[in-house]
Amino acid sequence: MSAEKAAPWTLEDIPDLTGKRALVTGVTAGLGEATTLELARKGAEVIMAARTESKLSKAVEDIREALPDAQVHPLILDLSELSSVRAAAEEAASYGPIDILVNNAGVMATPKRTTADGFELQFGTNHLGPFALTGLLFPQLVASGGARVVAVASIGHHGVRSVPLGDPREPTRRYLKWIAYGQSKLANLLFAFELARRARAHDVPVVSVAAHPGYAATDLMKGGLRLNGRRPVGTMIEAATRLLGQSSSQGALPQLMAATAPDLPGGTYLGPSGPAELRGPPVVVGTTKTARDEELAARLWELSEKATGVTFP
Repeated sequence: MSAEKAAPWTLEDIPDLTGKRALVTGVTAGLGEATTLELARKGAEVIMAARTESKLSKAVEDIREALPDAQVHPLILDLSELSSVRAAAEEAASYGPIDILVNNAGVMATPKRTTADGFELQFGTNHLGPFALTGLLFPQLVASGGARVVAVASIGHHGVRSVPLGDPREPTRRYLKWIAYGQSKLANLLFAFELARRARAHDVPVVSVAAHPGYAATDLMKGGLRLNGRRPVGTMIEAATRLLGQSSSQGALPQLMAATAPDLPGGTYLGPSGPAELRGPPVVVGTTKTARDEELAARLWELSEKATGVTFP
């Protein structure tokens, strides 16, 4: 007789988070907005981080309107600019220990551009910015006595075999926007798993995990496509996403599970349970062999420290 199948994880499985403090990046729409709402609904105090002040103010107002008793605080953060990351981390540290950090914000399939610090935009925003933010907030994470750090990755990491390990300020010979995106998402996983290994090796009370939303209809893809200008291919992709993609609230379930499910070991990766991990309730999913490459992760870590000037205590 086969064992009974476990019930799918739902929002009802999020425990009471009263007394917990979370920081979520990229909260003005999509996955970040949905994640903030559910964490606040369960009683967490949430520091809401985003780069555009007007959009952030509106997002905070929306949460307070939906949940009048919510404890939410705005935090201006532009992950593409290290000076902004440092200023935001300093402000966030003033709130005290942080129990949950969800590195959700990012960009997707942008045209070839650089950050304020000269990094390729997707690698700088999606990896180096969150790496620096996590390192700068590490004392607050440790102080919580059992923090959870969530890297929001993508099934796009399956399409690449490595990450850029040269000087991130030196342009590559050829820029392919989807390859660059996949590399930045692979970097998210390499960082998350390396952080898990280092925390475990040094007996630090921080659990580093990762999640991906599957194929979710969010503003992330639209943003990148529109930077390329309105083109027929982009219009078709947007239409397909609206038709086939799951909602932001559904897409946020894996990262909510990653942030709140008790007893998740460091290095866990969560995603949708449906075919090709495109949609469905969240479960533990696999990664490419490259994402678990410890030597590659160590080299990326060293490069990231040099590029950002941030080292983990």
